Amino acid sequence: MDLHAIAIPTYVQMLKGLSAQLTKGEAYAAEGVMRPEALIGARLAPDMFPLATQVRFVCTQASDMLKQLAGGEPFAPAEDATDFDGLRAQLADAIARVQATPASAFDGAAERKIELKMPNGIIFDLTGEQFLRDWALAQFYFHLTAAYAILRHKGVPLGKPDWVPHMFAYIRPGTLPGR
Repeated sequence: MDLHAIAIPTYVQMLKGLSAQLTKGEAYAAEGVMRPEALIGARLAPDMFPLATQVRFVCTQASDMLKQLAGGEPFAPAEDATDFDGLRAQLADAIARVQATPASAFDGAAERKIELKMPNGIIFDLTGEQFLRDWALAQFYFHLTAAYAILRHKGVPLGKPDWVPHMFAYIRPGTLPGR
């Protein structure tokens, strides 16, 4: 399994998608519907993290994936951004770092032994393939989905095209309804 071919495009397209969703969220807040800082601090439930933290965690998951599979240096933001420009800057940094990772950095990653230590003391022993498939992608998508859901919950007009805008590149010519 070519982990680079799976991970890099997946992370890049979803990070870019979240950045565009945040731009829509900022425009929505600018319409006077709510203060931008209220949207950035919004959460789905009292015990869940707010939008800003979800974005930071998305970047953290990208960083951790590169660290574990490609030997990358940690780059995740240390703090939550406080405005939309800051959120998009965090994502832009993550995108740049993920895109800059060459395929050669993933050589042997599928078979690499990974010891994943949890804060509660649990340790998972995984191969690189298991780490990407069973942990890294799941954690990444969890925080992406939470960010998207917060934006939707607060009324930002997002839909499926905002979640998977990269799919438009695959539309067969002449099959788009209404065209």
